[in-house]
Amino acid sequence: MAFLEWRRFNFFDIIYDADRGSINKALEDVRVTATGSGHGLLVLGDSDGNVHLITRNFSFKTFQAYNISISLLEMSRNLSFLVTIGGDEPGINPLIKIWDVDKDDRHGNPTCLRIMRASLPNRAVQATCLCLNESLTLMAIGFIDGSVAFYRGNLPRERKTKQKILQENQQSVTGISFQETSKSTYLFVVTLSTVDFYNITHKDRETKTRLDNIGCSPKCSLLLDYVSMDHFMICRDDAVYCYTTDGRGPCYAIDGQKIMVQAFKSYIVIIAKDSNVKNKQKSSAATPAIGNEPKVSLDKDNLTLTVLDIQNKFIVFSVPLKEVQAVLAEWGSFYVLTGSNSMCQLVEKDLRSKLALLLKKNLYDVSIRIAKNHHYDEDALVELFLQYGDHLYYKGDHNGAIEQYMKTIGKLEPSYVIRKLVASHQIDKLTTYLQALHKQGQATADHTALLLNCYTKLNQIDKLKEFIMKDRDVNFDVEVALNVCRQTSSVDALLLAEKHHLHSWYLKIQIEDNHQLSDALNYLGKLEFNEAVENTIRYGSILMEKAPKETTQFLKRLCTNYRPNEELNQVTSVGLSDQEYDRAPPEDFIHLFLNNPECLIDFLEHLIETSSKWNQLVYNTLVEHYLQVWSKLSVFTGKLHYEQKIIKILESPESNCDKHQVLILCQAVNFRPGLILLYEENKMYQQILQYHLTQKDYSSAIACCQRFGNQDSSLWVQALWAGARDKDVPPSILKDILYVIESKQLLSPLEVVDAVCSWNSVEIGDVRSYLNSVLRTELKTTDHEQALIQKYTQDSSRIRKLIHDIQNSPITFQGSRCSACNNQLELPSVHFLCQHSFHQHCFQSYADHENECPECLPNNKQIFDVIKAQAQSSDLHETFHSQLERADDGFSLVADYFGRGIFNKLTIINDAMKPKSVATSKAAVKNEVTSTSQVRNQRPQSLLPKTVLAPATDSMAVQRPPVNRAESYSSTLEANLSRDQQRAELTPCDDLRLADAIANQSKTVSPVGKNPFEQDDEDYPRSNNPFEDDGDDYDKNLNPFAN
Repeated sequence: MAFLEWRRFNFFDIIYDADRGSINKALEDVRVTATGSGHGLLVLGDSDGNVHLITRNFSFKTFQAYNISISLLEMSRNLSFLVTIGGDEPGINPLIKIWDVDKDDRHGNPTCLRIMRASLPNRAVQATCLCLNESLTLMAIGFIDGSVAFYRGNLPRERKTKQKILQENQQSVTGISFQETSKSTYLFVVTLSTVDFYNITHKDRETKTRLDNIGCSPKCSLLLDYVSMDHFMICRDDAVYCYTTDGRGPCYAIDGQKIMVQAFKSYIVIIAKDSNVKNKQKSSAATPAIGNEPKVSLDKDNLTLTVLDIQNKFIVFSVPLKEVQAVLAEWGSFYVLTGSNSMCQLVEKDLRSKLALLLKKNLYDVSIRIAKNHHYDEDALVELFLQYGDHLYYKGDHNGAIEQYMKTIGKLEPSYVIRKLVASHQIDKLTTYLQALHKQGQATADHTALLLNCYTKLNQIDKLKEFIMKDRDVNFDVEVALNVCRQTSSVDALLLAEKHHLHSWYLKIQIEDNHQLSDALNYLGKLEFNEAVENTIRYGSILMEKAPKETTQFLKRLCTNYRPNEELNQVTSVGLSDQEYDRAPPEDFIHLFLNNPECLIDFLEHLIETSSKWNQLVYNTLVEHYLQVWSKLSVFTGKLHYEQKIIKILESPESNCDKHQVLILCQAVNFRPGLILLYEENKMYQQILQYHLTQKDYSSAIACCQRFGNQDSSLWVQALWAGARDKDVPPSILKDILYVIESKQLLSPLEVVDAVCSWNSVEIGDVRSYLNSVLRTELKTTDHEQALIQKYTQDSSRIRKLIHDIQNSPITFQGSRCSACNNQLELPSVHFLCQHSFHQHCFQSYADHENECPECLPNNKQIFDVIKAQAQSSDLHETFHSQLERADDGFSLVADYFGRGIFNKLTIINDAMKPKSVATSKAAVKNEVTSTSQVRNQRPQSLLPKTVLAPATDSMAVQRPPVNRAESYSSTLEANLSRDQQRAELTPCDDLRLADAIANQSKTVSPVGKNPFEQDDEDYPRSNNPFEDDGDDYDKNLNPFAN
């Protein structure tokens, strides 16, 4: 076999008898008829119909697939499906069986998912080749008569898959392969005499295309699908031909009779007869044997196994062998099954070993190519480039060395290369390397300076200008070049700065070197907005100092409606709105006008006239400069002009000035209109009055009080005391002041007299009218208060009498109708001391509380809420003192708090503290028994028109405890009357709220003491005491509570 101009390397190691005889032992005397690999398995089919699954450690799993033999098999590369073709009965078309090798049946064998016939219509033909796609949705079978059967669908799951014959009546099919792209699917078919492909993307629309009229032998075609190498390859005796769907591809001149071919990654394994042995049998004499005899070589001819690296055009391994039955690719290696059923393994060497082998032979170009194809680490690649460059440098090939050195840019320190070239005086090569540094953006300022010096030393002025002005791909430090050009020619420096848009450098050269201020301002007007603002801030001080008017005009444009000059000319005819213009913040440029107040005023006035939406600093600065100019002017007309401008700004609602700062400025120069305006705007009426008094303008002071007295009444008081402090205040204004103070009661008469006494030249006639009016008012107030006292005294007497009657007199309940339903009152009924009566069922459904009269409850609740609020406010000492300090009339406030009971001492008595007498308890029990009996009897009841409750006798008197305002009190009367007996009993009251509220205002009822051992009431009859007669026999010394 002749390989023309192909380099030879040894990148593989061969391991003979890798299976250690396990395959030969498992097969014994049967022959291997079909082979395949995939899914981590090597698959062998033998002549007895058995399938052998071999794992990586050469362990076997064998199962019977067919009764006779297996002719073809194909294992999915990534899935667990195995497709076999074989015969179960002689003389019948072979069967296609699909197996799942990962799923065992009940016998421990792989599950057979599907069985179908591998036959053509109306004839029995032997199958020669089989092909599957990765997803097992496409399958094609080639037959010995040239027919191709095509299957489409989910082969493992669909029970019925329609068969389609793609071609008929051709020579024997020797190879088929599927090729799938992102958009299309193709089927390559090769026979002994043709090469075709079918576009099978769309169902029932398959199209055929002829690629070549020469075919190949069996097992000499394959699809190489590796990265960019997507070719269908055919091995003939003269060469290896590649085909794509577009036609014939590259061709590799490899001589020799090919027997078998296999591919893995970018490697192709070719089994060919040794070219030194004459092949006596020509391929044209007879058709090669195909079918149950897959052994390639039955004679003793020597075979050669050659591994080609198609991507790099290398022969990476070659070894002579005897008989070869199959070549399989799995687990990253090649496995060769020999005629003696022994397995040889080809193990690829690691990348480091390959590179070490190549570098030992100084084959740097080959090692670099292999490292790139294996995606070698970038730093390691740079090391290879450096070694290759050094190798070429020491050989004297400086051009080749520079090419390799330039590949290290970005990883290798440039000084390493620069020192080598400088030492060997290779200035032209150094220039080339420095240019590459600049193009890749790795150059520093020193590299740029060195390159410019190289151009100068080599007298390459044209290259120097081209490097600076024309070469757009070059990336260098422009500022270094500008410094060099600035020292030689400012024109070239300006051109360079303008080309690279270094506006700051351009302006710097124009202003500092050429002193062309107008050109600098024109150039500023051409810049984009942000760049114009940045450079104006940088060079504005110099421009304002030497060209103030032109600079001011430019700043007006920059802060109001800026557009670059070119764009401005283009849009002038169209017109733009204010929002479409760019505006710089003027506060960034105010400091530029430090020594030009006239220009500053002109600038700020233009801003305010253009728009009102400016920062406070703009308005504050303008007002400040207005005040400075106003204070320096002596002509009235000039002062009036600036005064109007200031007032206009202060009165404008759109102005955004800081009024507090402006107020300080006005105070500094005593600007009266501004002070009055700002005082009034901020409601600082006291300051306005004080200002008028300070200026001795008393008429304006009285006018101020009249104008703002309603907002701040204390102005009149301040005016009154101002006359006491200022001796120049005329007495004529006192009458107006006293009139307002009296009408609004701003001060007490004593305080007014005290203040007036401090005035100078004030006579009694000036205050006579005030004093007469005060005395008349006091007399009217006294009469009114006396009338109220008399009225309240009468009301108190009436209420005391009412309380006395309730506590001591019999109460007559005269109500004949229910106060809730307004129907005739019937027993059982409920009566209250307030003369309201209810049916018991009406009361229970209508009342919220059993001791409250529903009719009186709303009014009583309001009264108790007021009392409760007064009780709560009695603890607000801080509030009381605070109000007392702020009150104009403290005596009235104290009297109000006295009336609210803030100084009363409250005593709360709970129900548990109320003493109950025996009579009260008996009456309650009797009342309960009567009510219960009445409910049980359910007799008709009648209500007397008048029920009278007589006062209790001395023996049955009930002692009432003092009533607490915080507790509720009421009386419930249940009248249970029968036909023969009329009786009314009153249950003792637990809560009488209205009477309690009134009683607390009266001091007639004395509270009962809480001590049960204190002396008895003097009014209690001694005849009712059962122990009265035995009192003298008791030894008082035995009483521990005796005094």
